Amino acid sequence: MWLAVIAVLIGLAILVWSADVFIDGATTLANHLRLPSFVVGVVILGLGTSAPEMVVSVLAALNGSPELALGNAYGSNIMNIALVLGTTALISPIVIQKSIVKRDLPLLLLITLLAAWQLRDGQLSQTDGALLLLGLVAVLTFQIFVALREVGKKENKKNNANGEAQAAGLFRGLASLIIGMLIIVFSSRAIVWGAVELATYWGLSELIIGLTIVAVGTSLPELVASLSAARKGEHDMALGNIIGSNLFNTLGVVGLAALIAPINADPIILSRDVLAMVLLTVLLVGLCTFCFISKRQFGRISGSILLLFFIGYTVILSQTFNL
Repeated sequence: MWLAVIAVLIGLAILVWSADVFIDGATTLANHLRLPSFVVGVVILGLGTSAPEMVVSVLAALNGSPELALGNAYGSNIMNIALVLGTTALISPIVIQKSIVKRDLPLLLLITLLAAWQLRDGQLSQTDGALLLLGLVAVLTFQIFVALREVGKKENKKNNANGEAQAAGLFRGLASLIIGMLIIVFSSRAIVWGAVELATYWGLSELIIGLTIVAVGTSLPELVASLSAARKGEHDMALGNIIGSNLFNTLGVVGLAALIAPINADPIILSRDVLAMVLLTVLLVGLCTFCFISKRQFGRISGSILLLFFIGYTVILSQTFNL
């Protein structure tokens, strides 16, 4: 028991520290490459924080349980918006930029609707998986194109003559990013292990543990990365992390799993989880659009609405399993 307590406490301390290292590395990288913070959030942070889900889903598909990848990806998407973004907005309000409302959120909604449409018959074929992966390539290409265009606009501003110092700074930023991400993943796993051990010791059921501790634990990388980014004033990076993570989950995680083995979805996934994911994405687009038009921050009210959605979804989950 005491080992589990130590794992949770030390894991939390290391998690907070590693999130700062991770975001500092991402910020340094963005500055040296002159990339917009949002693009760094979508591509680098989104991919990095979705890496655990991708590994789990690939292993599940290879072991003959590709449907686990579906629950893993869509459950993570719901957690990212409702819990992670809701908590982030509650603690540190986010400024909504025009490009996010006009370009990135509609793209996320389009991809989410595509995923729901593909599951209309309760199946994901290998062709569907290939289509999702092609969509991921298209999204990454688009984001890189946008980033290069932004760099081109800034290129005529000033050139740094000291190339060696630039390269050294770039290496430090990349090293901080990679080291921070690895430590985030390992410390998150330590926290989940310790929490599961404590919950089991206190006599909680495996289902309760899965719906609460493990579900929240697998979203810890996104949570600490977004909180750290928002706290450092990198609002675009915080929101970009959530949008990027959901894009990678929907296109990359599910697409890769379906390509390995066709997926037969349980009807409850369609009526509960896919519906919740679509409604939540529509709600996010609506809240962000309202905040942008009214020139308000995405703050406590928006965060509270998302957290209430998370609580409602958790209640529905518990009723589904007759807890």
